[in-house]
Amino acid sequence: MRAMLIANPKATSTSRRARDLMMRAVSGDLDVDLAETGHRGHATELARRAAVERYDAVVAVGGDGTVNEVVNGLLAKGPSPDLPALAVLPCGSANVFARAVGLPGEPVGATRALLAALRAGRHRTVGLATACAPGEPERYFTFSAGVGLDAEVVREVERRRLAGAKADPSLYVRTAVRQFFAGTERRRPPLTVEVPGRPTISGLFLAFVSNTSPWTFLGPYPVNPSPRAQFGRGLDVFGMRSMDVAPVLGALAGMLSPRSRPVRGRDVLNLHDAAQVTLRADHPVAFQLDGEYLGEQETITFRSVPRAVRIVI
Repeated sequence: MRAMLIANPKATSTSRRARDLMMRAVSGDLDVDLAETGHRGHATELARRAAVERYDAVVAVGGDGTVNEVVNGLLAKGPSPDLPALAVLPCGSANVFARAVGLPGEPVGATRALLAALRAGRHRTVGLATACAPGEPERYFTFSAGVGLDAEVVREVERRRLAGAKADPSLYVRTAVRQFFAGTERRRPPLTVEVPGRPTISGLFLAFVSNTSPWTFLGPYPVNPSPRAQFGRGLDVFGMRSMDVAPVLGALAGMLSPRSRPVRGRDVLNLHDAAQVTLRADHPVAFQLDGEYLGEQETITFRSVPRAVRIVI
């Protein structure tokens, strides 16, 4: 088996150790090429090359952002059974996708699991999703997209990380509290949701579009607005009709509690298993995919893509 291992040369010491362990461990079993990224988007370019050169597998070493870039490179020309399989060695702060497909959330345990799966040739095919704004290319995402408050939080966290802050759960919590009370729109809901074959729903302040559950992690704790979302179905949507403190705290408590049913209430929207969802806003609003801030948009269409990629697991 021929594999490309895509890693950031400026990664943390933990991810460097995981990368080196993987290289040493598979050297006797696999033909592995190490490809180091040099700039944002480089992992996408490398994964696209791996698909063209017909590698058997691509190993993404990093967090959810690295995985997202690799997926978009592999699927640059759309899903195909001939594409390399995707292996994920989680070395980020949350590792949502790796956990969602059943890998340990830390590098050493994940390395052992991946080695066993690679040697046995075990794969699982999962569905993904795409997002597309007018005039921009369609982009794949693996677990979740957000429009509104959570995207604003991602934007502010990215700014703080560039200023030297450590991206741990406490940074996200502090930023979310600050943005909720001092930054986000809490008076006039800008969002409308359109799903083919269903009535249009307006009056939303924020929306999450989920391809699987849970949506993210605060340390070991899952945040799960759409517990019925899964890779084998369409898209789930969670939205808030109110940004008053009591409804938001109630919804957050429901997301943090172990449950198999969505959070309910008159201020909450839940949609399940949609093939396509369009979010429209009456002014540009913040937008994120898989935890990466992508600017402000007024219209975004999300599409479910069944059986999009093979995962080594």
